[in-house]
Amino acid sequence: MRRLLLASLLCFTSATTLAATCTSVPVTFKVSDPAAIAGQAMHVNGDQDALGKWTAVVANTMKREGQSMNWSATFELPPDTPFQFKFMKRQGAMDTWEAGIATYGENREARTPACGARGFTIDGGAFRQAEREDNPATDDGVGPKGKKRAHIDAMLAALNSNSPEAVRAFMQLHTAPSLLNAAPMERHQAIFSEVFQETRGLDWRAFRSYKYPVPETVIVAQDRAYESWHGVTVAFETGGEERITGVGRLGVKPPTQKPISEEIAFGSVKGITLRACEKGVFSGSILISKQGKVLFEHACGEASKRYHAANNLDTKFNLGSMNKMFTSLAISQLVEQGKLKYTDTIDAFVDETWLPKSITSQVTIHQLLSHTSGLGSYFNDKYWNSSRLLYRDVNDYKPLVVGDKLAFKPGERFGYSNTGMLLLGVVIEKVTGKSYFEVIRTNITGPAGMSNTDSYAMDDPVENLATGHIPAPGPLKWTENSLMHVLKGGPAGGGYSTVRDLDRFANHMLAGKVVKRETLERHWTDHIKARYGYGFQVSTGPAGKVVGHSGGFPGLNGQLDIYLDRGVTVAVLANQDGGASPLANKIGELLGRVK
Repeated sequence: MRRLLLASLLCFTSATTLAATCTSVPVTFKVSDPAAIAGQAMHVNGDQDALGKWTAVVANTMKREGQSMNWSATFELPPDTPFQFKFMKRQGAMDTWEAGIATYGENREARTPACGARGFTIDGGAFRQAEREDNPATDDGVGPKGKKRAHIDAMLAALNSNSPEAVRAFMQLHTAPSLLNAAPMERHQAIFSEVFQETRGLDWRAFRSYKYPVPETVIVAQDRAYESWHGVTVAFETGGEERITGVGRLGVKPPTQKPISEEIAFGSVKGITLRACEKGVFSGSILISKQGKVLFEHACGEASKRYHAANNLDTKFNLGSMNKMFTSLAISQLVEQGKLKYTDTIDAFVDETWLPKSITSQVTIHQLLSHTSGLGSYFNDKYWNSSRLLYRDVNDYKPLVVGDKLAFKPGERFGYSNTGMLLLGVVIEKVTGKSYFEVIRTNITGPAGMSNTDSYAMDDPVENLATGHIPAPGPLKWTENSLMHVLKGGPAGGGYSTVRDLDRFANHMLAGKVVKRETLERHWTDHIKARYGYGFQVSTGPAGKVVGHSGGFPGLNGQLDIYLDRGVTVAVLANQDGGASPLANKIGELLGRVK
């Protein structure tokens, strides 16, 4: 695992000594989570009392900026004191600790300022979670015995029952007062229900131990929705009844599995997809192709629960951030034409009605493409508190950007930025003299034959357009995201497409018909060790190198994965929370077993 040291992540706005002594100083923490969904919470945890002493309590909850991916919180900490901390995501019934379990050496480290400091901010960048790569693990089928095992079995039984009364009984009999009283019983029941909806239940497969021991018990489990692997961490009281004091979620590597053939892998995908459709876990469409030949495609669920209109393979789904691929390639076309350079600063294209030159003169095209500009997201409080009708064209978003500050020095590190991608749209319009949308249709989607792809306005009667659905309490069980998302997509996301069009896009691009191959390599290079290139997510694993992009927002989820070493393209689009990525990731896991 990459060590999570804070170096270069501290931003000093100002520091003025106001008093010689004090008992505390304000420290602001910020973090973003590109995978944020409705209903999740973020906490700061650390070794200081104000941070909860490595527990998730109400006091260390962070405030979300509307429905964006950004969270922040300010706490009073002792002055001039070194400390350790991590971010933790509460999503469903489980807490996910950043980069694994809180252990010395894997925590973020910082030092509070001296007395009198003001505006001291720790920008944590993007939330990260995984097992430690330098801590070898072994699995066994025995695990805890006695009371601890009884508590674990009761927890999984309550989850898998999907019964509020079973959850009540579990919480009252098997959890310590500190966990039981951390939230109303209705909230405990709700988060168990949320995890069940996501997983359709969990079955433990092994208990994992590590070369360097960790304080929690780690369960390796498979979900019943996709047979995907999950790590569940459980902490217990010391002595007595040894009741559960905390439950967390940990990204784990799957246990060692036997190699399979490609035929078996794709056959498994078909079965898993059909089961997910039957269970209501997946609502959307999927397509898998190899070297341009479609191997599997399927659609299920409802494009509109209001009218019971079914999804089909030509249903247009919201892409979320997947539009960033189109924007980045349109920029590179201008570079190939000699109209731009990646090293150009954006002050020549973005005037001071957007941002002052003191900012734009520091930021380059390269930094906007690679999310290293230091700019943030226009999905801020002003956006959430205003009418969506205000934002239709690129220039309409200007009021949401005016007044933005740099979170860090441009080029210093990775910081996912919707504002940065929006400004690339401004650059495109300035250089071409045309609207961003016209450029994308003429140069990207049109030549690829993507006739069902565009940034459709929500008040236009576009046929076969899926509505986003969000799980909700109450008799209807769902709510629509129509009043939450943008009226019309743009350079940073929000357009629509189909899985067939995304496959056409991948084939067109791989054939060198969008930009040259050497230019594509720029897009597919992890420039700052953040698994991100130019408008494309980039990763390497058991299935080889994978490029593409995911998209997410309340009520929608999509993922395009292009397996460069396998010649395989996987496109999954869904019109409900978290509906696509679990299926796409399961396909990646299966492809990783193909030898």
